[in-house]
Amino acid sequence: MPQIIFLPNDELCPDGAVVQAEKGESLLDVALKNDIHVEHACEKVCACTTCHMIVREGFDSLEESDELEDDMLDKAWGLEPESRLGCQAIIEDEDLVVEIPKYTVNLVSENH
Repeated sequence: MPQIIFLPNDELCPDGAVVQAEKGESLLDVALKNDIHVEHACEKVCACTTCHMIVREGFDSLEESDELEDDMLDKAWGLEPESRLGCQAIIEDEDLVVEIPKYTVNLVSENH
């Protein structure tokens, strides 16, 4: 079972989190299942950037992003070469270290 380390995020997981994941789960689903309430305005259909995450370790173990995801990521705040949309990043066999950016480009937050 892969281990996912979510780095500390002031709002979503101030102390960070170390969780177990199943192969085939998305990073977003793993976060939500472990009470890390990452925004996902489009309900996981790759139509926004609110679940933008940066995979600090293990990035190469993920299946490559497709053109739609790349186009959406171009709109994300704080885009980095290891950026992925959490709803599209499917976990394989390798452990990951993930950073959830401080900001999103979502104009209205459902959680506030």
